[in-house]
Amino acid sequence: MSLALSMDYQYTTSIEKAWAALTDSNKLAKWIMENDFKPVVGHRFQFRTQPSEWWDGIINGEVLIVDEPNKLSYTFASGGEEHIVTWTLQDLGDGKVNLHLEQTGFSNAQGLEGARYGWGNWFGGFEQALEQ
Repeated sequence: MSLALSMDYQYTTSIEKAWAALTDSNKLAKWIMENDFKPVVGHRFQFRTQPSEWWDGIINGEVLIVDEPNKLSYTFASGGEEHIVTWTLQDLGDGKVNLHLEQTGFSNAQGLEGARYGWGNWFGGFEQALEQ
């Protein structure tokens, strides 16, 4: 059985700025982790942070879909599981953008809830990445 995480956030910004916060390596480093991400289909990358006693601090990924500025998808592998993260951006008009996150491939509810918590923390920095 595979579980999925689905989250939506609305921001007052342009779709281009939201796209940049999802695809620019320097901006990603401000709200997720240090990385070598490039929005190029087939590009293999890593998100890296300080390891802990529970985790090596590395998430491996490969870019699957780049449909600028509407959709981005990549694999997200860590701790023996590989998920697919898909971002969908929608211009709501009036300077507002909906950012939809879907992460699929969870093998258990604990992993799903851990991801919900992690993304919730990371989204705190997303708005700051929009400012730059």
